Amino acid sequence: MKKNTSYTIKRIQRLPVILIGEGLLTGLVSGLIVMLYRIALTYAGRWLDLVLAFIQGDPLRIAGWFVALLVLAVIVGRLAKWEPMISGSGIPQVEGEVQGKLSQDFKKVLPAKFLGGFLCLLGGLSLGREGPSIQLGAMSGQGVSRLLDRGKTEENYLVTCGASAGLAAAFHAPLAGVMFALEEIHKGFSASILVSVMTASVTADYICSHIMGLDPVFQFQLEHVLPQDHYWMLLILGALLGLAGAAYNRVMLKAQDLYKKPGFLNETGRLAVAFLTAGVLGLVMPSVLGTGSGLITDLTAGEMLLGAAAVIFVVKLLFSAVSFGSGAPGGIFFPLLVLGALLGGMFAMAGTELFGLDPAYTNNFVLLAMAGFFTAVVRAPITGIILLFEMSGSVSQMLSLAIVSVAAYITATLLKSEPIYESLLGRLLESRGKKKDGSAGGRKVTAEFVIMSGSVLEGRRVMEINWPKNCLLVALERDGEERIPKGKTELMAGDRLTVMTDEQDAGYIHDKLENLCYTSF
Repeated sequence: MKKNTSYTIKRIQRLPVILIGEGLLTGLVSGLIVMLYRIALTYAGRWLDLVLAFIQGDPLRIAGWFVALLVLAVIVGRLAKWEPMISGSGIPQVEGEVQGKLSQDFKKVLPAKFLGGFLCLLGGLSLGREGPSIQLGAMSGQGVSRLLDRGKTEENYLVTCGASAGLAAAFHAPLAGVMFALEEIHKGFSASILVSVMTASVTADYICSHIMGLDPVFQFQLEHVLPQDHYWMLLILGALLGLAGAAYNRVMLKAQDLYKKPGFLNETGRLAVAFLTAGVLGLVMPSVLGTGSGLITDLTAGEMLLGAAAVIFVVKLLFSAVSFGSGAPGGIFFPLLVLGALLGGMFAMAGTELFGLDPAYTNNFVLLAMAGFFTAVVRAPITGIILLFEMSGSVSQMLSLAIVSVAAYITATLLKSEPIYESLLGRLLESRGKKKDGSAGGRKVTAEFVIMSGSVLEGRRVMEINWPKNCLLVALERDGEERIPKGKTELMAGDRLTVMTDEQDAGYIHDKLENLCYTSF
């Protein structure tokens, strides 16, 4: 069926109801795929532990394991060459897809990302499951859209639904899945997208929790609520986390630069460096391999001293840079939470010595630092607060979580540290010549933008605006009522604009409209 302008406009009118059913289907498919991915990674971790125990102290077996690691590097390199869009986290690719700047093929991304992520965790690389889970969920949404022969606008909605479902299933965090999809992926709110994303997220979480249990990801106990006379320490912690987050982003990007120096290494060579590094660390410091979730268990159980935590933090940070910079298919989401937990633990241990802080509050600072560090790195504070609330099962820390997250956000912003996923997307687009991957097609795409107070559009008439080329303003919603925009219609803050363009111009139009709606110059 031809998705022309008339069809697209009529479809928009029924979209809110349609998207609920399609969100349910997307959540079902995404939840099943991500659940299988979680199970596969669980086995990967167990098998890695068995291998490390088996080779311990035997030079011949150790040599055999290093050969196996090189084989894994070759296989993952072939997968990345077959489908380049699986490299790295996957979240920048999903953002680019929704913004119309990149195009992925679910039929290639799903199997390649699944297998590549499994092999990387089997080899012990310091990567997480969350970025891949979001990409797997998003590509499941794309698959649902294409199997149902939906237009590009609906496909973008279902990709967002799938991303939300992927995070919900990976972390048992449906609300965080909703907020991350809206705050980081879609970068906008509307009734249509909110209800459909929530439907997908809750469906995926139900499926995954029904099979894998309802226990939160983090099992440590928070025995006491941090007293408010200790809140001055939260401001210091937040500022330190903002500094650390800015440094983390620079380290990750620098690692990519070092790997990609002209004539340095190809895809397989870069991956071989990461896998062999994992092999060495597996012999001398196996605790830093994989996601590092065991480090949080040791830290919150009081089994880690300040000096040990500092050494582990440095090694984990550098190993994460080596792993992620190589282009291996895996995320930074969980490893950065582990690094945040270590920073919080070190801060609490130092506070015990310097300020007489009661050690009983150490776990509180571990949790708070995870949220703050996530906010400083990703620049999505609402998601960070909700994510750590859901992952810990603790509601009592909401105020302190907000204080730390805001302080970290402000500090990272003042340091002019760009959010990590935006930096990665920019690099990805630059490496691809800022061109769309694949044929542009002739499908029509609609997108929604809200006029912010003080923006260049506020108080001006439609006819006075220098609209981007090939951009049609098709609807205007004000106070819940849809209006037909005319040349003399005066735009107001809070107006929701629906614009239409061709698929190949979607990325350009997205950037131009964001600039018009959200900035004052």
